[in-house]
Amino acid sequence: MLVYPTTAAATARSILSCPATLDLTVDGIDDVLAECHDVALQDQDGVPTFSCPSDRLLARAATGRGRRAVLCLESGVGAPGSAERSSVLSLGGRLVRSGRDTCECCTETRDVVVLVVERVALTPPSGGAPVQLSVEDFSAPEHRLNRGFLQRCVEHASQCHQDELRHAVAALVDRPTREIAGVSLSDLTTRDVQVRWVDPDGAHAREVAFPHAAVTPTELGDLLRRELSAGLC
Repeated sequence: MLVYPTTAAATARSILSCPATLDLTVDGIDDVLAECHDVALQDQDGVPTFSCPSDRLLARAATGRGRRAVLCLESGVGAPGSAERSSVLSLGGRLVRSGRDTCECCTETRDVVVLVVERVALTPPSGGAPVQLSVEDFSAPEHRLNRGFLQRCVEHASQCHQDELRHAVAALVDRPTREIAGVSLSDLTTRDVQVRWVDPDGAHAREVAFPHAAVTPTELGDLLRRELSAGLC
């Protein structure tokens, strides 16, 4: 019997958006990710989405009607070592090719492979029996801006866009860019974000408020770029 706890569905989507580890088991194929060491997983409206070269096992497993598969994700949501990191999300379904994706920085064309989700189970931090969730609740639009998505956004920006963030803070506080160091974003919500940095006067933090609350991931990205005047992706 399925249950429909909204908080559990939100937690499950957060784990899909921000996993610490992933394991994909496919019927009839041993170690389907062995050839995909740089595989990236994305949450596309509740659909686990991979991309890989067309000759990889993962792409071949999704040909025709595809094969049955189970995706297990350990939570990366919250602080390292926190109890919520012990939650585990299990998604069962069928692998399907959904198109091709061309990389902007090279000539490689990759197959897009999705897991059509038919079963959702969440093992809570306390352990015990997994909670079975409704696929409809799990994929509901209100979970697009989940905690995991927000956390992954600030982690990506802080780790991969230091130059852009340094220029953004320099413009924000009217100081030369060379004096700004160690910029990071934190506590991102649909309405604001905390910006932290170091300059010759010490460590600082400032809340940057958005003119309105974001309702989609695309809108949130646009607000971040506009309010920080930064070339974030």
